[in-house]
Amino acid sequence: MKQGIRRLALVAMPFAALAAAPAAAQELRIGLASEPTSMDPHFHNLGPNNALRKHIFEGLVTQDAEQKIRPELASSWRTLDDTTWEFKLRPNVKFSNGMDFTARDAIYTVCRVPTVENSPSSFTVATRGIVGMEAPDPHTLIIKTASPQPLLPNSMATLGILSAQANGAENVRFRAGGCEGLGTPPKSVEFNEPAKAIGTGPYKLANYTRGTHIVLERNETYWGQKPHWQKVTFRPMSSQGARVAGLLAGDVDLIENPPIQDFERIKGAGFEIAEGLSNRIIYIHLDQFNDPNWKTPGVKGTDGKNPFLDKRVRQAVSKAINRQAIVERIMGGHAVPAGELLPYPLFGATKDFPVEKYDPEGAKKLLAEAGYPNGFEVTLGTPNDRYINDEKIAQAVAQMLTRVGIKTNVDAMTASTFFTRRNKFEFSMYLAGWGADTGEMSNSMNALVVTLQPDKGLGGTNRGRYSNKQVDELVLKAMATVNDEAREKLLQEASKLAMSDYGIIPLHFEVTPWAFKKGLSYKPRVDQYTLATEVAPSGS
Repeated sequence: MKQGIRRLALVAMPFAALAAAPAAAQELRIGLASEPTSMDPHFHNLGPNNALRKHIFEGLVTQDAEQKIRPELASSWRTLDDTTWEFKLRPNVKFSNGMDFTARDAIYTVCRVPTVENSPSSFTVATRGIVGMEAPDPHTLIIKTASPQPLLPNSMATLGILSAQANGAENVRFRAGGCEGLGTPPKSVEFNEPAKAIGTGPYKLANYTRGTHIVLERNETYWGQKPHWQKVTFRPMSSQGARVAGLLAGDVDLIENPPIQDFERIKGAGFEIAEGLSNRIIYIHLDQFNDPNWKTPGVKGTDGKNPFLDKRVRQAVSKAINRQAIVERIMGGHAVPAGELLPYPLFGATKDFPVEKYDPEGAKKLLAEAGYPNGFEVTLGTPNDRYINDEKIAQAVAQMLTRVGIKTNVDAMTASTFFTRRNKFEFSMYLAGWGADTGEMSNSMNALVVTLQPDKGLGGTNRGRYSNKQVDELVLKAMATVNDEAREKLLQEASKLAMSDYGIIPLHFEVTPWAFKKGLSYKPRVDQYTLATEVAPSGS
């Protein structure tokens, strides 16, 4: 896998061999394209949130830039039998408040995850199936699962560890029916305060002012290698123009997602750009909730019917979209058309998986066969500050659909508003993105196409409510299959079935750019995370 992932890394231009920044210049200022929705590491399984939490709250396991799992708070792990994992934890690790890190903190973290209220995309996807947790000694953790879970270490990489003692749960005990000694779990809003944001990570929260800045200070008692930067300031800058202007003016040192049309201007001003193919799929979800009492919102001209329950209509939507044109004209070639939810060669993806061919006449024919010869009207919901060119992509999709008879209006809004409305099922059609935080196909399939079952940690971001029992069975079987080859075949089969059923409409994979001042370097990450710990003076 490692060799394959490297083939994905497309560096736009080599880093200049420049003198390292002066040692005294230890403040780093980063312009964020999308603001994290919470400081709570368990509130929202979202890229900006996950990237931020890694600075403060570490996991038992971590991932490198190519999403290969590496030790973090756990120094090693192994299976004792098909349903039992043993994690050996690092000794002499302390939380930022001076408390010792032990196996009890990992138990508390898993117990706390299901208690998070109003989570837009829950981390229960990572804790699903855990039926037992024990700490035979402070630095040994035993995890029992209901069925074989070969990807448990990958799942553990997504959970930031909290201090049980700091949250009044030093005697917590895991019980499948409900943990004992959990106390009163903290509310998400409490993590906005530095005194509550206690982790083992290389940084501590110094100040959080929503919409303005997030300031981190180096954790001088950090157990691992101290980060270069003493102070890091993240500034939410959703406007592309404002981000570029801030970089050029020297207000920030590095920015996410500089607009493609400004690349030459940025490089001409003496700044650097690096970019790499990501695991981020941009897709369209269609409302497929099959309930006679449900009236899909935003659809007109269908006599009250939900047209997206008909596979022919879903296929027509897919055929009406010219993915290559979007990549070339809107993304400037800095994206890759997608046929499924994960790019090859990531685990579970299929080499040369076919991308839907642009066929507007075929789309019209399918609509007529489905009983909509004159089409219908729909509203496409989209964020306008979360994904690269998200609103522009939505506008292009709307124009393409309108040409085949599906008159499409675009309702664009900030990401925070979009996710809130999406999770209330207010869109019959919406554009969004997903990055596989475990770096393999079961993550994307479970999140986006497995039947939504919040109580089981399944289908957490399947807000189109697509449901196919055969797809569910294949994905769940894969997630319990220890043999890598067999598991990959199951995932490939599940993906092929879901894509042929048009349960979701993949558009393209993002190629992620970063721009930064001379004297710095940054290696593109497949997960798109911007980590201050990996921004380094050139040559260091």
